[in-house]
Amino acid sequence: MLISEEKQKREEWSLQIPDLCRQQLLSYAESFRELARSFGGDFVAHRSDRRELLEEHRLWENRQVISSNLIEVSKIMTQMAGEVFHFRPMDHRRGKMIIQALKEEKITAGQPLFFPDREGNGAIGISLTTGKKNGIPGEFVADYLSVLLKRRLKLSVNSPCLIDQTSRCFLFVEEPELVTLTGFARVVKDKENISGDNYSILESEHGKLHLLISDGTGSGEKACEDSTRVLDLMEHLIETGYDMDQAIGLVNAAMFVREDGSGHPTLDVCSLDLYGERGIFYKSGGAVSFLKRGRKVTSIEGGSLPLGIFQCPEIRREEVNVESGDYIIMVTDGVSESFPSEEGGLETFIGSITAQNPREIAEKIMQGVIMANEGHVRDDMSILVVGIWANAGISA
Repeated sequence: MLISEEKQKREEWSLQIPDLCRQQLLSYAESFRELARSFGGDFVAHRSDRRELLEEHRLWENRQVISSNLIEVSKIMTQMAGEVFHFRPMDHRRGKMIIQALKEEKITAGQPLFFPDREGNGAIGISLTTGKKNGIPGEFVADYLSVLLKRRLKLSVNSPCLIDQTSRCFLFVEEPELVTLTGFARVVKDKENISGDNYSILESEHGKLHLLISDGTGSGEKACEDSTRVLDLMEHLIETGYDMDQAIGLVNAAMFVREDGSGHPTLDVCSLDLYGERGIFYKSGGAVSFLKRGRKVTSIEGGSLPLGIFQCPEIRREEVNVESGDYIIMVTDGVSESFPSEEGGLETFIGSITAQNPREIAEKIMQGVIMANEGHVRDDMSILVVGIWANAGISA
């Protein structure tokens, strides 16, 4: 449904879910809340036998997990029902210039729309199609618009990658002030063939880069399966729109209700905001992480419990500011616990590294840890390094 904002000086419109769909979403949300309440309530014992009492309590805990998950789903639905997107047509001269310029590249464009943000910048949305047989990459148009409008623009991560003969909407967003490059190093525990550590790098809208690393309990195939499952669930939840605390809570619930109760993988997350120039660490059993700025190294301590031990996850959260030239270094406990603590330990060693390529930094840290252990690898070890630099793209 489109709603005119007549009071604004410039013609601006709002896009929101139609009334019928919004009411249905709110109705579903209320149903989930009611269902959550039916699973809730305090524990009341009905058995006297110790084994039966423990089983009864376990079932009650599972019901609480289901209740909390239903409440989170209800919150997401309510949020979606209330979302409103503001936009306005681009001014006639610029819009006509863009349409004509793209036409010369065999691309048919609809009227460009501007989606302002709070800072006065925002995204540009255009419906695009082409008659070219093999299509045209969406990034080509992003570069083209950057030159035309003298703004740093890139294709939104949720937009189609290819412009083809079907008309689709493409969103072009401001490039962030910072860009990143990643490097990774991993070794497997002695006498094992599979690492229990896994990592993932996930880009989302609004300039967010999520770095995830999980260490399965023990080593080998079972540990690998646990850490892979954790990362797969986290990726799906983040892409669906859950915030980080909600996503970690739901993954913890999935680990908590497992019948076998075996394995409690860790989860270590760093969410980088490349527009806001900050990072937030979320640790559920994750090892110490580091922020390297020249020779100065700041530790972001772990210390919380792994996933699935308690119904409500224990999440250690810490926020840091980042700037060009910084490096985020995330490791599993096989690294942090294998480096000798004397003379400043791992933190001092990282500060002494002068390499600038993230992969080279990761490899040098790994080499230092292995040398400190005389060539032995007593646990799976993984190191994820992300370098941060100023964006040297087109100036506004």
